[in-house]
Amino acid sequence: MTVLVIGEALVDVVQRDGRDPEPHAGGSPFNVAVGLARLDVPTRLAAQVAPDAYGDLLRVHLHDSDVELVALDPTPERTSSAVATLADDGSASYQFDLTWDPATLPDPADFEAIHVGSLGTSLEPGASLVADLVVSADALGIPVSYDPNVRLTVDPDPAVWRRVFETIAPHAAIVKMSDEDAAALFPDEAPADLVRRLAADGGIVAVTLGGEGAVVAAGHEVVTVPPAEVRLVDTIGAGDSFMAAILSWCATYDWPSAAELDATELRDLAMYASSAAAITCSRPGADPPRTRDLTP
Repeated sequence: MTVLVIGEALVDVVQRDGRDPEPHAGGSPFNVAVGLARLDVPTRLAAQVAPDAYGDLLRVHLHDSDVELVALDPTPERTSSAVATLADDGSASYQFDLTWDPATLPDPADFEAIHVGSLGTSLEPGASLVADLVVSADALGIPVSYDPNVRLTVDPDPAVWRRVFETIAPHAAIVKMSDEDAAALFPDEAPADLVRRLAADGGIVAVTLGGEGAVVAAGHEVVTVPPAEVRLVDTIGAGDSFMAAILSWCATYDWPSAAELDATELRDLAMYASSAAAITCSRPGADPPRTRDLTP
């Protein structure tokens, strides 16, 4: 069966010093869908895309990565976009021009797993539909993964993002966030303590730490992995590649529960995800690896 990814598809207009703006296909759920399909997991993306030049760029990128697009109604007047400004360390900050108001979403019962996150879970009116779908999927026993991907430039109030997290996370079997997400949502907890606490409820929880690697927990197991060596170009899409690789690994092993993973398996999962993120960091824009790139 197929994995359903739901959320924003947009064009990142990347601003680099001394260069003309560069448009790249993006949006966190979009990137996860592309990353997952490139790792040979059949994937469908439910998103709103306009019949314009940016929309054509997204459709071509999805087609080339073997992602099936479920174009959600109503069709927007223009495809969403974000200006991504790069800092000296390769990290990016974003300003968004985004619409998220789908009338309906696909039936979760038709899919093997569901991934949600980012603005698709936080921007109304579409966010409420996504939350309802997550609850329904969980009730059906369909694994849900979630990346909050906090964007304080969209809403500067961390309490808003915490409310979204508290709505979605209890129904998610897999939760991944960046250290920046963790700092916004849970400023008083160290990442290792945070993943241990959240995973105690029975899920797989990961926090990526940029140049410090990642910490991942499943049940009572916690592992910390170093970053893979990389020639850094930028970090755009790295977290989404990490998420996609976690899902690919879990799909390969028939979606194991957290209780089924021992420390060796959890480390293998974390190293696989870290390697996928590192490859993405070595490329401009969100350009996740294919299976052949991760095979020794």
